[in-house]
Amino acid sequence: MHLQHPAFGAALILTLMFANCGPGGETPRSTVDEHAKRRRELVESFSQADEVRITDKRVIEAMLATPRHRFVPQDLQAQAYEDRPLPIGHEQTISQPSLVAFMTQELKPQAKDRVLEIGTGSGYQAAVLSHLVADVYSIEIVQPLAERAAKALTELGCKNVHTRAGNGWLGWPEAAPFDAIIVTCAPDAIPPALVGQLREGGRMIIPVGPENQVQELYLLEKRGSRIEQRSILPVRFVPMTGKEKRD
Repeated sequence: MHLQHPAFGAALILTLMFANCGPGGETPRSTVDEHAKRRRELVESFSQADEVRITDKRVIEAMLATPRHRFVPQDLQAQAYEDRPLPIGHEQTISQPSLVAFMTQELKPQAKDRVLEIGTGSGYQAAVLSHLVADVYSIEIVQPLAERAAKALTELGCKNVHTRAGNGWLGWPEAAPFDAIIVTCAPDAIPPALVGQLREGGRMIIPVGPENQVQELYLLEKRGSRIEQRSILPVRFVPMTGKEKRD
């Protein structure tokens, strides 16, 4: 499974607050119906997949409720419900929908959870999570992407998503601890700050490995002073940047 998705890192902080995603903007009914039809066909295909089969009903409902076409450039909206990543500018992509669903399912999000996302990118993953948890805190290194994602999320009424442009290696310490952390770029090692911001019993899903090579997607659970780690899928993500920088 290959994925290209936002890298994260440093600098400027921009915080915007958004409630669970709802409808926003005006779109012709015929277009809405076509998008909904294609989205349902895409999500239904997830139950037939081998490596990334999606069976969690809450995750399926969240994927059906999240309009992926609202997070891609206008000229690519016709391809929004194909199961593949698409470019969103700044050498980044919106993630493959089946992998978004799989990572969300593996995270086992609960209704009262507070989740940290490292890598806002287009905002699509945050929007999916917004249907499943109490609050999402999402960090993105590329300021224009952070601003664009914030705009898309607020237009959809995602009031429980909080975004920031900054260094993902450092996490979001003032909002910690988190019940779950999801990382959509690949560090060469698990960032200690993120482990420190995970609550006892919390879960983290993160790809780890070298740039331009196949990496491993890991699921971590925090058990006292121990981190239980399990490899679940080979993936390919863009590298996580900003390691040596400080906001």
